[in-house]
Amino acid sequence: MSVLRLIPCEGGFDLAIGGTLVLRHRPDTPALFVGTGHADVDMYRGNYFLSDRLDARMPLVDASIEGETVTLAAAGGEPLLRIEIDGGALALTALDPALNRVWLRCVAEPGERLWGGGEQMSYFDMAGRRFPLWTSEPGVGRDKSTLMTFQCDRDGRSGGDYWNTNYPQPTYVSSRRYAFHLDTTAYSCFDFRDPAFHEIEAWEIPARIELFGADRFAALVTQLSTRFGRQPMLPAWACDGAILGLKQGEESFARMEAMIAAGAVVSGLWCEDWVGLRVTSFGKRLFWDWKANEARYPALRDRIAALAARGIRFLGYVNPYLAIDGSLYAEALAAGYLALRIDGDEPYVVDFGEFDCGIVDFTNPAAADWFADRVIGREMLDYGLSGWMADFGEYLPTDVRLYDGTDGMLAHNAWPTIWAEVNARAIASRGRTGDALFFMRAGFTGVGRHCPLLWAGDQCVDFSRHDGIGTVIRAALSSGMVGNAYHHSDLGGYTSLYGNVRTPELLMRWSELSAFSPVMRSHEGNRPDDNLQLDGDAAVLSHFVDMTRVHAALAPYMRTLCEAAATSGLPVQRALLLDWEEDAACWGIETQFGLGRDMIVAPVIEADRDTWSAYLPAGAQWVHLWTGDRFEGGAHVEVAAPLGRPPVFWCADSEHAPLFASFADDGVKR
Repeated sequence: MSVLRLIPCEGGFDLAIGGTLVLRHRPDTPALFVGTGHADVDMYRGNYFLSDRLDARMPLVDASIEGETVTLAAAGGEPLLRIEIDGGALALTALDPALNRVWLRCVAEPGERLWGGGEQMSYFDMAGRRFPLWTSEPGVGRDKSTLMTFQCDRDGRSGGDYWNTNYPQPTYVSSRRYAFHLDTTAYSCFDFRDPAFHEIEAWEIPARIELFGADRFAALVTQLSTRFGRQPMLPAWACDGAILGLKQGEESFARMEAMIAAGAVVSGLWCEDWVGLRVTSFGKRLFWDWKANEARYPALRDRIAALAARGIRFLGYVNPYLAIDGSLYAEALAAGYLALRIDGDEPYVVDFGEFDCGIVDFTNPAAADWFADRVIGREMLDYGLSGWMADFGEYLPTDVRLYDGTDGMLAHNAWPTIWAEVNARAIASRGRTGDALFFMRAGFTGVGRHCPLLWAGDQCVDFSRHDGIGTVIRAALSSGMVGNAYHHSDLGGYTSLYGNVRTPELLMRWSELSAFSPVMRSHEGNRPDDNLQLDGDAAVLSHFVDMTRVHAALAPYMRTLCEAAATSGLPVQRALLLDWEEDAACWGIETQFGLGRDMIVAPVIEADRDTWSAYLPAGAQWVHLWTGDRFEGGAHVEVAAPLGRPPVFWCADSEHAPLFASFADDGVKR
């Protein structure tokens, strides 16, 4: 691990991690600014619109240094900020309690690449762009030049932009071989647009700024995963076959059986409607009272037990809100477990789109224990569930009154991690850690310590650049760079609006992508009746069956990657630069991934393509998975990519060569 060094110089100082200069402060080019401001926050159904009423921004031009401590002041003014070297971090202290804004300028170099930022879906390399870091709905379309985004902005204020994400994190990795982390839950922003510096902004004076240095990118990721906490090991069953997402009540079981009869390898049945349905204008929503609805799923407990006897797990759905017309809301209200309005003692009620919900206040230890035991423990785990989608961690309003007094502006970003901890605690209380599985789209710093699996959120059911299938790859790469090992997506996408519906080609290409992900899980989407489903077309089903067999055949290799992730923190789906750093061409690759070191996956993410290009890293010979053809690394190769044969290559020197070779000429699928 590199050492953080403070280097005094006339009138200023430098800060370096190892041999890399990170900060250069001079009176005429100050690196730090402080100020005061007031946030304006407008939230509509999980979409946030933030602005800052800035009162002051002061450059800290005067620096005095004593040992490992720097004291900074505006020109000729009183000291305003103290910075102390604290191991590999900077400890910051505001000397004026009114200060609540800070800006930091880090050294930038031409050609520098920057990765991370949590889970970024539009750009893996963040260089040249600005990224606000605030957990929210990511928006639909996420591209202001498209009709879809325009329509969603017009009708629901929900179009989003390239930087909107469920899982932001104020952490980046630089191609100059250092990593930066802002230790705050306040709103922050990475602005990488100026070629001379990277400006980091935070709406509080953070207690710490952490820096990490290493000779290799992979070592930086290992350090970050150690710092933030490694994800619990994925259960073996979650990788052994597909998890079918079906939400048709009793009929879900018959549909599953038909897909198994067609040859699909199935390890789980996920019925998010296990709690019942509520139909809205957006589509079929769930009834947010977290108990089995046996009118929709008769004798569900017995059915779950019967599935378990066959090695098939049953999964459901939960989120941290309670519908006001449900029984659990009444329990929480009577016990005083709900977050309150800031202007009174009434529960804070959130509009989720044609139904209202209360917020369980997890800053109240008794409320967190109640939800972990009473809801997840008794109603889910004890009932027989082996997993669930833990949704909606990003909705906490900022004008809420919490039990522990935390300001809503600081609690908002922290909420996904707190929500993850409640789920993990429930699983641990039943001795199910490493066996029961929950997955989340919302996240922030430290979420991986508790959550065993991320999912990429609600993509559109299409190939669009900023909200379609390709965003899943960038999401996996970016989240992996900040220490998250396990990622997957809704097979087939989720959001269908304004006549945008799935095509057979989209479902088949997404099946291919999911087959080479740690977990292969399908979803029927927000409007299942309007969209093609996996079992709604013979060709689509046959293709899906083949891909489940591929996924299952890869399970032994996947388990070795999970074991390696537990010790190294390296992601299963990873940026090529983590294993092939010497090949600088790998640094800019964002539409393909390494499945560990030994396999390169380049999913087809455009429509109407029967060939596709992949980059193969230099320093190895690569074998085409389906044909056995060999290619020398260090170049792009164009290969045939008919449906069922996505471009996948394995490293010729892999110890897993016998397994990989068995796929040639569709051997596995037969």
